[in-house]
Amino acid sequence: MTPFRVLYIDMNSFFASVEQQLEPALRGKPVAITAVDSEAGACVAASYEAKAFGVRTGTRVAEARLLCPGIIFRASRHRVYVRFNLAVADVLDRHAELTHIRSVDEFQLALSGEAQTLEGAAALVRRLKAAVAAEVGPALRFSAGIGPNHLLAKIAGKLEKPDGFQWLAPENMPERIAHLVLDDLPGISRALKERLYRARVFDVPTLCQLDPRHARQIWRSVEGERFVRMLQGMDIPIMPTIRGGYGNSKVLSPEFRDPRRAYQVGRWLTEKAAARLRRDGRVAGRFSLTVSFLSGHSWVRGVSCFPTQDTSFFLRLHRALWRALWRGGRPGPVLSMGVNLTNVDLLTARQGDLLAPLAPAERTRGEEVSVAVDQINARFGDGMIRYGIHLPHPGFFERG
Repeated sequence: MTPFRVLYIDMNSFFASVEQQLEPALRGKPVAITAVDSEAGACVAASYEAKAFGVRTGTRVAEARLLCPGIIFRASRHRVYVRFNLAVADVLDRHAELTHIRSVDEFQLALSGEAQTLEGAAALVRRLKAAVAAEVGPALRFSAGIGPNHLLAKIAGKLEKPDGFQWLAPENMPERIAHLVLDDLPGISRALKERLYRARVFDVPTLCQLDPRHARQIWRSVEGERFVRMLQGMDIPIMPTIRGGYGNSKVLSPEFRDPRRAYQVGRWLTEKAAARLRRDGRVAGRFSLTVSFLSGHSWVRGVSCFPTQDTSFFLRLHRALWRALWRGGRPGPVLSMGVNLTNVDLLTARQGDLLAPLAPAERTRGEEVSVAVDQINARFGDGMIRYGIHLPHPGFFERG
């Protein structure tokens, strides 16, 4: 049998499971996580007990109550979920070879030695499930998939939920996934599916048997060839990506839609994006602000600047754009907002100019202050030091 090289782990109903772990009374009961604490909101996650009644991501709160009269709602707590994500990652890395944290609820591991066999991989998965239950919590379960490459392992990890284990390899392909539709596969968007249809590729078996060179034409890039070759079992490494920007966006709950309170949320988003920029050793040469209103229209503006990672500087740009928005009138309550730092480059590649003569990797005084704030917050807790006045604003859900 083809050696298995990748193990993909997909946490089951992760957000809801975290809440059930922290609140044992919720275990075995239908639970939904909401974006905002409001009847007008939607579910962003649901436990398997709730899914059994038809509650899904995107189900409106009122509809969820009708589908599942006993459902229990909890507001999304992104930072708590990130903390559990890191706890699970720590367990996986100590018991196996963690290579990537793919998202807040997905992990990728490398297989070697005995674990490259089906029996060895199955034994490893059993050990990892036991370790996560013992060290993080029994409410945290996951489905696992193995394959000769990351694509097949990821698809396999979604075949059996909850608490499943499946494998994909040339020996059982494409029959094992013949029941899937094209956009069940990761990376197949609606637009790409339409292109596949125009090329007379209507199902997964046909896609798996496609000439990789033809796939390159359909995708209009080499990624199509890579995708089909991986479906056929080739071990193709993941191409490194060049990050184009750092951003965050929030949907605001009703009590935070007043412009004055929304402005404070925008400041917090700016701080968070700038901290991530520094964490990766980057600078950004453009700041953009996006504001959407309950009335249905949106406002987007950006300003270019000397490449920097200085939080105070980005906060000044945020204030200037916010004032420009409201100078033209008062469009009403804010529904959501986002900030983006783009035109990104490495700090070590930044070139000084006449007004800011800097050596490569040299920081400005403002950037040095920002780094010091990062270090203090890392040591004593996030939020120990903030910029200016910051009011608590727990009533929104992170999208970016």
